[in-house]
Amino acid sequence: MIPFSPPRIDQKIIDEVIDTLKSGWITTGPKTKRFEKKITEYCGNRSTLCLNSATAGLEIMLRWFGVKEGDEVIVPAYTYCATANVVLHCGAKVVFADIGEDFNISLHSVKNAITENTKVIMPVDYGGYPCDYDELNALVRSEEIRSKFNPLNEIQKTLGRILVLSDAAHSFGATYKGKKTGCLTDVTVFSFHAVKNLTTSEGGAIALNFPEPFNNNEIYEYLCIKTLHGQNKDALAKTKPGAWRYDVIEAGYKMNMTDINASIGLVELSRYDSETLVQRKHIIDRYTKAFSVKEWAIIPEYKNECKETSYHLYALRIKGATEDQRDKIIAKIFEKQVSVNVHFVPVPMMSYYKSLGYDITGYPVSFDHYQNVITLPVYFDLTDEQTDEVVNAVTKSVLEVM
Repeated sequence: MIPFSPPRIDQKIIDEVIDTLKSGWITTGPKTKRFEKKITEYCGNRSTLCLNSATAGLEIMLRWFGVKEGDEVIVPAYTYCATANVVLHCGAKVVFADIGEDFNISLHSVKNAITENTKVIMPVDYGGYPCDYDELNALVRSEEIRSKFNPLNEIQKTLGRILVLSDAAHSFGATYKGKKTGCLTDVTVFSFHAVKNLTTSEGGAIALNFPEPFNNNEIYEYLCIKTLHGQNKDALAKTKPGAWRYDVIEAGYKMNMTDINASIGLVELSRYDSETLVQRKHIIDRYTKAFSVKEWAIIPEYKNECKETSYHLYALRIKGATEDQRDKIIAKIFEKQVSVNVHFVPVPMMSYYKSLGYDITGYPVSFDHYQNVITLPVYFDLTDEQTDEVVNAVTKSVLEVM
């Protein structure tokens, strides 16, 4: 069976993890801090905080901005549930927007969804393909939209507009107009989950990039406290002689990354551009070459004159397929010993969100893309021969069903 997305665990990673274990420092410590600095250097943003998940990063930024009951946060209907769940955790209302042909949030749909209660827009870089950030940034800065903004705390007053909080769980290493994700808008959150291009087994990072007069280093220092129970000293700081005393300045959260996780990330980051992205691009180029001659195949957009994906997903769509036909094709593919997936079931289709009154019929492009999409295996150790097996299995299965 060809798996869908196993992590790359080789001797370099094993050796680095062993080095961490032998160091005696396994919680948040020197390797986590080094990983944060390396991410900042790589992405070109102003400061970076590593955490235990991207979900934690999204939620803590909403809470930092003061999002609460009565507020609204705009997210794409086509995303993983975490993007919407964190909004509900804060007591706010999720406002879904539809997507465009590239699976990313529609600027037109976003604009129509903005009200005087909108505090945050959370675009999602689907499959690693960046959203149109210049357009989103211009929208929230426009006089028309700024005039609707109703700030309710000092941070919101200082920003003076809707916050753009990028869910870049898929897009570490992607580029937009020559810049890496992480420095494209106010704040960006990455995922380093086991199936991501760059993994730390579990983990995530907040890439801070706020404009003046915000001090991103001060925000970083505060978030370090907020994500560690509100404690004003972490374990590393308390190792200094006589520095045991600490205070708790608020009821914070437990979201920190460990040095074990960071050690994996440091190895992965050191070879990300030279190895990981090169191999993933090679696989996706092979898929595109093979499927572009099939009249039933809709090839995903992953590069244009302005942006290039991180090659996280290959979302192949089957032209004219219904949801039922797509599911039958997937079953046929699995029979041929190839694992595939669907990214994603739109959030308004989930039972919990349906129980809140959301209805997928309000987001027709999201449903249209969902009903005929199949995501194919893309991972570092996938060979050319296995890629050919995937292509053959998909092709035969489509012809058997359609």
